[in-house]
Amino acid sequence: MEVRRTAPVKLIVPDERRDDLHESARQFLYCANRAAEFCWDDHSYTNCVTANSTARDALYAELREETELTANLVQEAIRRAVQATKGCVERWKQGKRVSQPEFTSWSMLYDKRSATFYRNKVSLSTVNGRVECDFELPADSPTPYEQYVLSDEYEFRASTLQYDKATDEFYFHITTQKYDDDEFEVSADAGHQTVLGIDLGVNSLAVASTGTFWQGDDYDHWCREFEKRRGEMQQRGTQAAHNAVLRLGKREEAWRKQYLHTVANEIVEEAVEHDCDVIVFEELPDIRERLPQAKWHHIWAFRRLYEYVDYKAPEQGVSVEQVAPNHTSQRCSRTDCGFTHEDNRHGEHFECQKCGYEVNADYNAAKNIGVRYARKRKHSLRSSPNSRNGDAPVNVRITGGMLSGESYQRIAGD
Repeated sequence: MEVRRTAPVKLIVPDERRDDLHESARQFLYCANRAAEFCWDDHSYTNCVTANSTARDALYAELREETELTANLVQEAIRRAVQATKGCVERWKQGKRVSQPEFTSWSMLYDKRSATFYRNKVSLSTVNGRVECDFELPADSPTPYEQYVLSDEYEFRASTLQYDKATDEFYFHITTQKYDDDEFEVSADAGHQTVLGIDLGVNSLAVASTGTFWQGDDYDHWCREFEKRRGEMQQRGTQAAHNAVLRLGKREEAWRKQYLHTVANEIVEEAVEHDCDVIVFEELPDIRERLPQAKWHHIWAFRRLYEYVDYKAPEQGVSVEQVAPNHTSQRCSRTDCGFTHEDNRHGEHFECQKCGYEVNADYNAAKNIGVRYARKRKHSLRSSPNSRNGDAPVNVRITGGMLSGESYQRIAGD
């Protein structure tokens, strides 16, 4: 199982170097949009460039001359454009309306060479040499930098530098991962998938059909902490306490939004990394009835997370869809089974009463959500002769992550 953690860290950028970061981001977006223009063809998707090596060979030297970016930043910008184009091409093949990808959001991607970490600071490549930025590490950080970035258990993946215009602050989102065991190991075929199923829950905030979990422990912990502090202040009954409650409320709202923005960015990145052109959620209108144990902040988080992914994903050429949630948590996701019964699920554990398949319940649901979307499309999907209820398409290899047939949608899954 892949466990991913992101430590969003506020950067203390020297005043004299802030313009260097802004100019670097401007040139990064320029490279990404130039690459998108090169990759795109308005007349036929067969003429679009979807190979990173092709785009890199054609543009790298030229963009290095046109900008002051380092080699790694230029390559990351090209890769972002290629991934977005690839997603648009897949949607085009399905008859959907698409247009050339365009990048407008202030952000830059850093790898191990363009970002060097120290215990309390980071050195970043810019158009004007490297800039060293100290970290502002609050004691109540939801994903502590020390716990994940400096831990030997987690492996550095990538970092995204973002700028909050409202607060005039820079934030570095440091993504790490570790593998707990082989039970949920992502298939080697996962890189060829086109549909990413996402299940939302209380114990795990979100689970992808690729086997990636976004745990809700940190989110729940700090929601309880904010609630506790608010209660303590309200008991004082003074005007000062009232004002403090208002300030705490604004801080809490900002923290919630920032936390969910981080998760939303990672879900979109998960889709891009696995070449998915569709992210599929369950429909949310009746989620309170389906999750009676969920508190108000869970329901708020589910809706907000979907909204964030819904507007972030199209910029990367990925669409966002919803499917009916009926029985996705009770159905066995094994292709040769599909048995549905309420006794299959026991809390976080899923055990099929028919075939004996055992797996994490939320992960099982995420795969079912992806399969349900693929089946409901207008493409010709044939039911498996091995499925008594006809609930699985032909040759769906959940263990390999592929849903295949003469015309199909593919699933990114274990």
